[in-house]
Amino acid sequence: MSSQFDEYDEEDRLRANRRRQRIEEAKRQKRKQEAIRRRIRLLAPLAIGIFLVSVVVMAGNGIYHTISQRKTETKNQAASTDDSKKEDNSGQSEFMFTYSSDTQTGTGEGSQPDSDQEADRSASGKDQTIYSAQSTADTAQIGETVISNQAILVDVSADTILAQRNANQIISPASMTKILTVLVAAEQIEEEDLEDTFTITIDITDYSYVNDCSNVGFDKEETVTVRDLFYGTILPSGADAAAGLATYVAGSLEAFVDLMNEKLEEMGLSDTAHFTNCVGLYDEDHYCTVYDMAMILEAAVNNELCRKVLSAHTYTTSSTTQHPEGITISNWFLRRIEDKDAGGEVICGKTGYVVQSQNCAASYAEDKEGNGYICVTAHANSGWRCIYDHVELYQQFLPSA
Repeated sequence: MSSQFDEYDEEDRLRANRRRQRIEEAKRQKRKQEAIRRRIRLLAPLAIGIFLVSVVVMAGNGIYHTISQRKTETKNQAASTDDSKKEDNSGQSEFMFTYSSDTQTGTGEGSQPDSDQEADRSASGKDQTIYSAQSTADTAQIGETVISNQAILVDVSADTILAQRNANQIISPASMTKILTVLVAAEQIEEEDLEDTFTITIDITDYSYVNDCSNVGFDKEETVTVRDLFYGTILPSGADAAAGLATYVAGSLEAFVDLMNEKLEEMGLSDTAHFTNCVGLYDEDHYCTVYDMAMILEAAVNNELCRKVLSAHTYTTSSTTQHPEGITISNWFLRRIEDKDAGGEVICGKTGYVVQSQNCAASYAEDKEGNGYICVTAHANSGWRCIYDHVELYQQFLPSA
């Protein structure tokens, strides 16, 4: 009997060693990627300088070639008869007049594509995806009763900023990132896809484990629904769900991040926002402002599926072999703020935390008349302080409060 137990122990040790090896390899790959990114950042200025020098040299060669060609043409024209000169000059003048006329009036062939593109943009309604909110003479600077270093409160219906503090400072968005994750995913799938299934791989569980992320608690090889992935990404801020959702939608985490940055560009936020992952891990190239996050949340609230997910207080995942009764998960921000007097109802919310931006959160509330407001804060010194900052801002600036 002891021999049999020894075999079991040896198998357990081998499995544990293999798992450790996989984790160490994942860590090595991450360090390798970070080293590559650092080298790229160091070499980028040199590469740009070489490129600019090349452009200048090529332009100089082109100008020299053009001048030489024109000198040759002038000599050839001088050798022609007077009649030929007149005929040539007449044709040349007509050509130059036509070209000049087209250039000045904007009706020439070269200017037509711009008109077509402008008409296409107008017809497609592309500008409707641009989100913005403006400061006004009434925009208040947030006082000392709010602790968060960065904060913004937006009146959604008026597209105005009611109050702000360092709203355009760059921050690490932490797990507020997942608001964009579900928004991008929601725009890539149909309603019927929510009942589709996805199997959690060991790469996903290891990714979450290596990066010390919060999780839903899915096991490797557990098959869950796409709906579970949406709610799991937001309510417990599950990295296992977010990575699964990204992989389901785009085939890989890297491809999904490309979609996220395309969305930021489409929304007009790419000047101050750029993401490198779908879960909110700290990276110096993963950043935005609280203003950017307010616009991202506004877009998510306008998406029916995202609004449902972001407003859910609790959810139970589907029954699986590993979890026959499912896993009950909660949005603790909403559950903790629901009994606070915020001057309205806080409907949607998502928190985040990394050392670099401390406790942060984005929330959407409506006053008694149904008008919408978005609040985003960062750098609160505790989870509860973050909640109280949102309550304080809503109490101060919601008209019906």
